[in-house]
Amino acid sequence: MTKLKPVLAIVLAGLLASCAESPTGRRQVLLFSDGEMSQMGGTAFEEMKKKMTINKDGATNKYVSCIADAITASLPAEWRGSWEVVVFEEKSANAFALPGKKIGVHTGIFQVAKNADQLATVMGHEVGHVLAHHSAERMSVQSVAGTGSQLIGVLLGEGAGKETVMGLLGLGTQYGLVLPYGRAQESEADIVGLDLMAKSGFNPQASVALWQNMSAVSGGQPPEFMSTHPSHTSRIKDLQKQMVTAMPLYEKAKANGIRPACKR
Repeated sequence: MTKLKPVLAIVLAGLLASCAESPTGRRQVLLFSDGEMSQMGGTAFEEMKKKMTINKDGATNKYVSCIADAITASLPAEWRGSWEVVVFEEKSANAFALPGKKIGVHTGIFQVAKNADQLATVMGHEVGHVLAHHSAERMSVQSVAGTGSQLIGVLLGEGAGKETVMGLLGLGTQYGLVLPYGRAQESEADIVGLDLMAKSGFNPQASVALWQNMSAVSGGQPPEFMSTHPSHTSRIKDLQKQMVTAMPLYEKAKANGIRPACKR
């Protein structure tokens, strides 16, 4: 037992040194650097572009890029710059964002996000996951659990655990392994994303309509206590509460002339 004490001390010291705070003030343990996460995100994105069908429609891509550009322009300075945006021909109502400034949108999302404000809700939420370092947080938890010591090597090389890494990056549904973000992370991405879309000139009230649309097409959900995601009802209530913060940001953006004209 005494031989383990120095090892445990080193582990605890590492965890303490890696403690961080999310955009909402939640404590996190982040064992992976931004550089490592960007490399993994970029590699995963390139693999997806090889395996999935990319939409080439000019109007659709212009529409999605318009929304993405507006949202990323309102990010903190360290997150701005060129984000790569790709539209994939996929029936699922989904979108994602990856470390390394990558955004993917499935064409199926247009069946749920009926206008630019609603699509900005989805994209703001996904970018919120990146800003809050949720992928790094999940990989750090796996690493602490003893299953993630070679996560980077698995993704960048060839390993049996590649699907697990993809899942931890938020791409599990595309790679056959569902590893959804936890409820705390999903709720946090909702809050961060709502403020992002508001600062970008998109009406945050559209987030409520978006999730009502999601609820209508979801075919029902399991009880919230059995799910890692908030129920649609809880999500909508939380978004409505957050309007007290988001609406002033939206009004300020409009007063400053920030009014994205994104049309499909």
